[in-house]
Amino acid sequence: MSTFRKHKSIADRSATDRARHKQKIDKALKEGIRDIVAEESIIGQDGKKKIRIPVKGIKEYQFVYGDNSKKVGSAPGKDIHRGQKIAEDSEDKNSGGKPGDKPGEEFYDVEITLEELAQYLFSDLELPDLDKKKFKFLSADTFKRKGFRTKGIRPRLSKKESIKQKIRRKKMAVKVGTFNEEEDERFPFHDADLRYKHFKVKETEISSAAIFFIMDISGSMSTAKKYIARSFFFLLYQFLHHKYDNVEVVFIAHTTEAKEVNEKDFFSLAPSGGTLISPAIDLTLDVIEKRYHPSNWNIYTFHCSDGDNWSEDEEKALKSSQQLKQISQLYAFCEIDPDSESSQWRQTDNSRMYDLYQAIIDKKFKLIRMTSPKEIWPAFKKLFGGRLE
Repeated sequence: MSTFRKHKSIADRSATDRARHKQKIDKALKEGIRDIVAEESIIGQDGKKKIRIPVKGIKEYQFVYGDNSKKVGSAPGKDIHRGQKIAEDSEDKNSGGKPGDKPGEEFYDVEITLEELAQYLFSDLELPDLDKKKFKFLSADTFKRKGFRTKGIRPRLSKKESIKQKIRRKKMAVKVGTFNEEEDERFPFHDADLRYKHFKVKETEISSAAIFFIMDISGSMSTAKKYIARSFFFLLYQFLHHKYDNVEVVFIAHTTEAKEVNEKDFFSLAPSGGTLISPAIDLTLDVIEKRYHPSNWNIYTFHCSDGDNWSEDEEKALKSSQQLKQISQLYAFCEIDPDSESSQWRQTDNSRMYDLYQAIIDKKFKLIRMTSPKEIWPAFKKLFGGRLE
């Protein structure tokens, strides 16, 4: 005879298993996420769009039937010691360069949005708290539920609360004898039964940031260099968008002249012409003065270039950069040189501008140098003070 016992708990018993599986997915994503930031498939897309990330198959422990006398972990009469590997086939070790006849590792795609990706990227970083300016004039009204009222507009009528009030009144009427459920057919609503939802308006301050992305698009900026810059800008935008309520981005492209462009032109303009750095910095200062005053906005400026500049412009660029540094929360100059073709004439690996910028390095101004896409993530962590592994 079978005996059935009702489970005492009404909780979902599979919740623990689902939570454990989610933890494994989170771990797999974080372990592989740092290589994904340099993948072209996620660059320049809308934050709401979904991307696919390959994750290694998660295998659960299981019992396997068969003769395991040669692979037993512990048994009487066996020479077993701590740390010894079990279930290791000798034929696998002696296979050498022969083609395998066993299935490889299983991979499957996890689909997440770019906003969720940013959450995975920045959740485990040891980054300092950013100094956000507070804007008394920049605020938004939020509505929070705060009980019910007997008066209100029809759209805020709570049917549930109104019915509860009617039921209470009906029970009281039955108790005192003014209503007989068997004789009377209906118990109508009264105006006193109606309840309306009440909302409290709360004014909240919004923190805002203006991000200036500056990029050298001269003839020396190859496709490989622009690709690294694009990947780096992607990380910077996602991080600051993650930290601030309101973010505005300004794209400035420059050769010997500088101009404000949209995002599409910023990354698609063909490299051509020579390089002058100061016009780009001066244009940034001008835009800040007209549209993003430092007393109201948190200014972040990131300049990607291969470091080439005319010697006549070096002092002027350094002076303008010092002015921009003073009004910025953070200003970074990133030198990108993946192939070192443009620096063969240099006496050192660094450009002349990179060496000149050493003199103004402080908490507000930082120098970054990258030579390959693999250095994008370490450079980002170095920029914001994160712990390098």
